[in-house]
Amino acid sequence: AAGMFLRLLSDIQWRAASPKWKRMTSSQRSTSTTAEPHPVSLPAQAQVVICGGGITGTSVAYHLSKMGWKDIVLLEQGRLAAGTTRFCAGIVSTARPVAIELKMALYSNKLYQQLEQETGVPTGYTRTGSLSLAQTQDRLISLKRIASSLNVMGIPCEIITPKQALQLHPLINIHDLVGAMYVPEDALVTSANVSLALATAASQNGVQIHERTSVSHVTVQNGRVTGVETDRGRIQCQFFVNCAGQWAYELGHSGEEPVHIPLHACEHFYLLTHPLTEPLSSSLPTVVDPDGRIYIRNWQGGILSGGFEKNPKPLFTEGRNQLEIQNLQEDWDHFGPLLSSLLRRMPGLEALQILQLVNCPESFTPDMRCIMGESPTARGYFVLAGMNSAGISYGGGAGKYLAEWMVNGYPSDNVWPLDLKRFGTLQSSRTFLRHRVMEVMPLMCDLKVPRWDFQTGRQLRTSPLYDRLDAQGARWMEKHGFERVKYFVPPGKDLLDLDHSKTFYKPDWFDIVGAEVKCCKEAVCVIDMSSFTKFEISSTGDQALESLQYLFSNDLDVPVGHVVHTGMLNEKGGYENDCSIARLSKRSFFMISPTDQQVHCWAWLKNRLPEDSNLTLEDVTWKYTALNLIGPRAVDVLSELSYAPMTAEHFPSLFCKEMSVGYANGIRVMSITHTGEPGFVLYIPIEYALHVYNEVMNMGQKYGIRNAGYYALRSLRIEKFFAFWGQDLDAFTTPMECGREFQVKLEKGMEFVGQEALLEQKQNGVYKRFTMFILEDHDTDMDLWPWWGEPIFRNGRYVGKTTSSAYSYTLERHVCLGFVHNFDEKTGEELVVTTDFINQGEYEIDIAGQRFQAKAKLYPFSSLFTQRRRKDEVELSGYQRE
Repeated sequence: AAGMFLRLLSDIQWRAASPKWKRMTSSQRSTSTTAEPHPVSLPAQAQVVICGGGITGTSVAYHLSKMGWKDIVLLEQGRLAAGTTRFCAGIVSTARPVAIELKMALYSNKLYQQLEQETGVPTGYTRTGSLSLAQTQDRLISLKRIASSLNVMGIPCEIITPKQALQLHPLINIHDLVGAMYVPEDALVTSANVSLALATAASQNGVQIHERTSVSHVTVQNGRVTGVETDRGRIQCQFFVNCAGQWAYELGHSGEEPVHIPLHACEHFYLLTHPLTEPLSSSLPTVVDPDGRIYIRNWQGGILSGGFEKNPKPLFTEGRNQLEIQNLQEDWDHFGPLLSSLLRRMPGLEALQILQLVNCPESFTPDMRCIMGESPTARGYFVLAGMNSAGISYGGGAGKYLAEWMVNGYPSDNVWPLDLKRFGTLQSSRTFLRHRVMEVMPLMCDLKVPRWDFQTGRQLRTSPLYDRLDAQGARWMEKHGFERVKYFVPPGKDLLDLDHSKTFYKPDWFDIVGAEVKCCKEAVCVIDMSSFTKFEISSTGDQALESLQYLFSNDLDVPVGHVVHTGMLNEKGGYENDCSIARLSKRSFFMISPTDQQVHCWAWLKNRLPEDSNLTLEDVTWKYTALNLIGPRAVDVLSELSYAPMTAEHFPSLFCKEMSVGYANGIRVMSITHTGEPGFVLYIPIEYALHVYNEVMNMGQKYGIRNAGYYALRSLRIEKFFAFWGQDLDAFTTPMECGREFQVKLEKGMEFVGQEALLEQKQNGVYKRFTMFILEDHDTDMDLWPWWGEPIFRNGRYVGKTTSSAYSYTLERHVCLGFVHNFDEKTGEELVVTTDFINQGEYEIDIAGQRFQAKAKLYPFSSLFTQRRRKDEVELSGYQRE
């Protein structure tokens, strides 16, 4: 069998490369799962224990040893690279839509290129390039968007015609293609050998590697990793890395303190053929045909072709511990649609002899992005798993980021999209994972247009108003498992159309959201924002205030009833969280954070608040329903419902007070809307939610009240130049870089986390600036829309990317927000970005390869401009002088 042939080859090379290994394992290697005698006993202690000898485990070991950590033990329950890594198709592809994944793949490609020279282990690295085919115009647009981001990263890439694709690969049928993307530097490797090469280098750097050793569980005391129990004894350690691939979930759940790692295995099939009569050239590019759901690469003169079928088969839902993955059953009926897709793309293969159909498990995660980072519940417990069939593309880069995280306390880039803490315990239900991966695997090939939503695992966390809102035409999206309204379909609209508004152009909901925005501007709207994360921090003495003053950049020693916008910063001054904190009393604070901060922010605070029984931190997210009343008439509705004056002199902005609304008591009302518009958020104890909502809607009738959703909120906040955490702000963005100096009190009389970094920036200037762009020659009806991640050009040179964008119904133009950098033309090093640098440039935004002129602004529009609605009245030349 081909797999065994590859495996034998690797074994021979591995032994030749590392004489040490002959001593460490018995010379007779059998493929059975029975334990063999171990001549070398396990050490009693180590700094790091890594579980898993596939591509991720060996990459982490390699990078840790490169960074100077030597006291490392890598344990593998079977043999190195004998799990999913052994069966991996070996395609290294940089064509990735998520920026951090693109960077990981680029690094992996460079690493594998020089690995053979470094270790002497042949890795089979061949630069073949890749061809991604488009059968539809929408697919071509998505390829053009990826090509834009590859080009600005310096990765050669071009969009080509079907005829050019045929010249690069003479076997493909091009009659149904509209275009293709060619990435000449993509490569092929023998994945098991890459893993063995990384292990060889790690071993030469002092890492101890033990095969045939199973980890039964990890011991945790006082929230820290203390050791690992194996079938060969215990190892004490400070750090544990779970790289157990498809077994990572089980291993995470095996200890007393479970670590939730939401991933699930599916069967993944690919076909191997005998060499063609005229063997394929090893330099032929790999073909990815996402509309046909397949990939095709050359393999020893024949081909290897696999894909992502529409009806995947999940594996091991009940958990099953088998060591090396014996080849699972061939299933030709199941592979049928992929095979016919292959024969349509390469009709010349009809007569080819098939060697075998390989079926191997591959792990998928709930959002198709891999999982890395430290457990929120156990310090020193790190995870790298759930590669969604891109293990070889990401392995090198992911191992590097995780090693940096362990050694330095943080990685060198923003890895939040991959952070384990983006998930909570709710995503680790077996049923949820089984259903979600059945949706995720086909999505690997499906066209993902902006703002698409998962269909499985829904209606898990809902507001008490869910049914009421649903009955009124709410259309839902999900964030951190919580259902949130996108917009409301008015009665009489064709509902079916709206659910299928999947497009890169102007969406069907355009007018609906426009009407909601207009109502927010002119009357009053209600948005259910219950999903926001809500914590209460209180103490018997001043402990709460002192701790928060140290952890937050703004001054929280404010009079009771005041609300403070503040960042929770790291040592580099970057935003770990961006939140609003209300001082409820001298000794208690109410903290509102973004929805996806629930796990991350909790862990951050828990790890940094002093161990003090007089200080309590409580997650009260589920206790309150939040209703955001936005608009000039919000004040009328509330004052009528509470018989209390709500005007600015009685209820100033950024103020919080407990009130009764209707019959309900104890409602926290805050004069803040997260949009820059006037209004209030009501935090309502959950049992009163329905009553208060009904009262507000009834009272608001005469003021023209209506429901609104998050799309309206997005449009409002973006035109007001409000940055949101997770989209615009991250751990590598400081308040100084996004015009929020006013939320930092450098002189508050006590030091706080990130203070030094901010003082340095204040003195030396910043290297990027958050900027607002108004698209000028863009036709909303006919042109492609900007969404996020579009390259920004200044005077023809690339300076950064957009982070979020929306159509502003007030300005009747698109507004994009993003960061502008200043790179030295000769050296490429970053220079300080000044206000003049921003103001004196001519800007363009690149949407799928087409550039649109844009006006840059560092401040939002004054209300003077927003009063005038007509475009032609707004003199664009006047923008700069405000």
